[in-house]
Amino acid sequence: MVLQVKTSTYEAKTQEIARQLLGATQENRSFFASLRDQMRWDDKLLAWAMSNPGLRVQLFRFIDTLPALHSKAEIAAHLQEYLGDESVELPAALKGMLNFANPDSVPGQVAATTVSTAVETLAHKYISGENIKQVIKTVERLRKEKMAFTIDLLGEAVITETEAQSYLERYLELISQLTEASKNWGTIAAIDEADGEQLAKVQVSVKLTAFYSQFDPLDAKGSEEKVSDRIRILLRRAKELGAAIHFDMEQYAYKDLTLNILQKILLEDEFRQRTDIGITIQAYLRDSEQDARNAIAWLKQRGYPLTIRLVKGAYWDQETIKAAQKHWPQPVFNDKAATDANFEAITQILLENHQYVYSAIGSHNVRSQALAIAIAETLQVPRRRFEMQVLYGMGDKLAKALVDRGYRVRVYCPYGDLLPGMAYLIRRLLENTANSSFLRQNLENRPVEELLAAPDVDLAHTKAHSPEAFPQGSRKEEKGSFGAADTDYAVEEERKEAARAFAGVRGELGRTYLPLINGEYVQTAEVIDSVNPSNFGEVIGKVGLISVEQAQQAMQAAKAAFPGWRRTPVKERAAILRRAGDLLEQRRAELSAWIVLEVGKPVKEADAEVSEAIDFCRYYADEMERLYQGINYDVAGETNRYIYQPRGIAVVISPWNFPLAIACGMTVAALVTGNCTLLKPAETSSVITAKLTEILLEAGIPKGVFQYVPGKGSQIGAYLVSHPDTHLIAFTGSQEVGCRIYAEAATLKPQQRHMKRVIAEMGGKNAIIVDESADLDQAVIGVVQSAFGYSGQKCSACSRVVVVEAIYDAFIHRLVEATKSLNIGEAELPSTQVGPVIDANARDRIREYIEKGKAESQVALELSAPTHGYFVGPVIFGEVPPHGTIAQQEIFGPVLAVIKAKDFAQALAIANDTDYALTGGLYSRTPSHIQQAQEEFEVGNLYINRNITGAVVARQPFGGFKLSGVGSKAGGPDYLLQFLEPRTITENIQRQGFAPIEGAE
Repeated sequence: MVLQVKTSTYEAKTQEIARQLLGATQENRSFFASLRDQMRWDDKLLAWAMSNPGLRVQLFRFIDTLPALHSKAEIAAHLQEYLGDESVELPAALKGMLNFANPDSVPGQVAATTVSTAVETLAHKYISGENIKQVIKTVERLRKEKMAFTIDLLGEAVITETEAQSYLERYLELISQLTEASKNWGTIAAIDEADGEQLAKVQVSVKLTAFYSQFDPLDAKGSEEKVSDRIRILLRRAKELGAAIHFDMEQYAYKDLTLNILQKILLEDEFRQRTDIGITIQAYLRDSEQDARNAIAWLKQRGYPLTIRLVKGAYWDQETIKAAQKHWPQPVFNDKAATDANFEAITQILLENHQYVYSAIGSHNVRSQALAIAIAETLQVPRRRFEMQVLYGMGDKLAKALVDRGYRVRVYCPYGDLLPGMAYLIRRLLENTANSSFLRQNLENRPVEELLAAPDVDLAHTKAHSPEAFPQGSRKEEKGSFGAADTDYAVEEERKEAARAFAGVRGELGRTYLPLINGEYVQTAEVIDSVNPSNFGEVIGKVGLISVEQAQQAMQAAKAAFPGWRRTPVKERAAILRRAGDLLEQRRAELSAWIVLEVGKPVKEADAEVSEAIDFCRYYADEMERLYQGINYDVAGETNRYIYQPRGIAVVISPWNFPLAIACGMTVAALVTGNCTLLKPAETSSVITAKLTEILLEAGIPKGVFQYVPGKGSQIGAYLVSHPDTHLIAFTGSQEVGCRIYAEAATLKPQQRHMKRVIAEMGGKNAIIVDESADLDQAVIGVVQSAFGYSGQKCSACSRVVVVEAIYDAFIHRLVEATKSLNIGEAELPSTQVGPVIDANARDRIREYIEKGKAESQVALELSAPTHGYFVGPVIFGEVPPHGTIAQQEIFGPVLAVIKAKDFAQALAIANDTDYALTGGLYSRTPSHIQQAQEEFEVGNLYINRNITGAVVARQPFGGFKLSGVGSKAGGPDYLLQFLEPRTITENIQRQGFAPIEGAE
């Protein structure tokens, strides 16, 4: 069916109704004319935002920051910083107001008061009240205007279980107070009854994910259990009190799980006959039409109707950005016309199935509402079975016009504190001021024909042929393009694939993995067990460790293979890397399972590591082809060519914490540059590197060019580092071992005719600064992820957080509650966020540091942990002295030191006062502080307003300085240069005074 709505049988009637509605909304109004005549700053700010894109961006950023600013001087200073930006062309009135020399001055105070009051007034336009008493007053006014309501509770993001329980309790209280107040309300026929049926006077709208702080599609079963218990409590209480419940839809990642959970609960005997419950469908999603059809089929099976609220969708920017960053196809339509067309198509589907579903058409677009009325009137849809909805403060005149036509109108009324409500306010302002917004176009007096034209889109074609349309059963990016897409565990098939991979890997546990020397797997005298750190009784594999004699054989084989490998064309070497990347992608789920089981890394983080390994293969293949071109510096009569050649034999010593990605990255960098390579992995992760070996062999690496040489670091590692035929050592590990390698490599051995090159990444003591203007929701989530992801065992993990004094107490309270809410358990479990540490030595060393921390700081939180594996529960220390042991020494575990700083300048000084310089983070919304951190924060990788782990190849090349390491950044444009020797070749091309001169005849 081609859903080009302009050909619809309802079009003529739609146009007629739309013109009548538009006429009613445009009476007694000339928006811009009236603006010029009045002095209301809230209206002026909105008008300026519409006409000035640069001002719009900076103004909305300022509004986002406003909740964190606690004095007029702070507000004035931030006003100047945001609106004084070079990108902003200020209207004269605003320019004059911001022309103060000092934020503490009287003009500064006036500016702060004027703008903050204007923003508060704007917020009151879209937020129905700050407390229940104000909300009741608002809804009583709406009822006098014959409008029904649904109430949505605004607030901070739910990131702790305490907050999730509080969310439920606040809704129970809200319903209780509203229903109590409703006893005094008379019956209004237009909204309280329909077709002889009494309708609930009170309705609330809730967000499913807010009932469980760790809601995650990967843990679909666990999330469902936690959320369902709280939903049942809410539904039971609502029934007792006679209130209706509507479930909002949120981000795309949660959609399928949200619908699945609700459909299961609403088929339970206790709730099956309830018809006072609603769900939401977002028309900007490409798969929303199918969702609507599926919901109708489910409602037919259920036998009792529910409401489906149809909206356009509120997270377009967020969804688009996330998909681009993750290399996933876009879940949303890319242009508004397609969304409008899809909205109209779904409206038609819902209303044509009115015997099974109650429709709630949520839109401020006159045409969208007119079409719904045209269909409803043509099909004679009973009044109980559809209603129109608008957002509070957004479609007031349209709502009145619809009421005057006799339709039931429900106003969506958010309520809560104005400051936490700023995120909601910004979404409304974006909608009001966007060029494509119907409200804006109507205010600008666009021609009626243009405003009411049918969206000119062939939806069937758009869905089927868009390059962003989802491939069947997957959301992964097309193979071959750069940037491997992580697995999207919101897709049920991907979760099933992961489960199959674990089952397959478990069938292979306990196998023996032998070293690869000169193309052959060789027997060894010594074999060790590699165990599962989540359950150390489970052997993942048995690994053969080489002897010194075998290491010598490997060196000889590498030496013999080098001349042939260095002559292998770069194109062939790059092709082998790309094949390896493709094989890694094909075996993604299996490799993730090996990582989870051998080193205890939770599932999502293991999957991201496979992506990184794939990216290293493809990126370094591209980079070597770029470098192979060399550079010409020719002059008349002379050619000058700058080229690169391989160094010789590379020894790669890889760590256990990124057993696939780092081992792969260092190894393929050495190989693609033409060096023969010996890979000596950490003993605790040797099975995963055996799997990498299988892949490199299948990709076509010749005999002797790559060798897998597991062995004891103190014996085999030391032998390979000191060997005179070693040209280059690439190492990732501890500072102690790294410095020892660096010193040993500097010693010239007999018969050694070269200086050894050392690339060493040696860890960090990474700090995140939380500034006074930080978004605390964002900061707490980012710190928790950075500190406790993979139990704090990433090189980039946050082990110190430096918090400005003004927000220290509020921050540490939420940090502790958020950490308490994490699930600690076996890495394989989909619910796990904090798994084990790598082995008994690591566990015992971390426990020793915890005892030292207790002697010098205050324990803010110490969580217990399972005993059947190498577990250490997260520990947070507060009031830590900046020079204390746990603030200075690398612990490499789930231990976080929280340090208080007087102000931002002191916070930056504390963050920099360490031997390391690897990663750092800043949460701040103060432009001058962000600028200062960019210039002065001494780290190799600085992350602003996001977590500090998870560097992506090419996007965030990784590495630091000071005692964090030596060498250029992995995954960056300089990295391969370390594996190469540069050469310059100059040739005199004159013969007897003759040389070809370009351009001469």
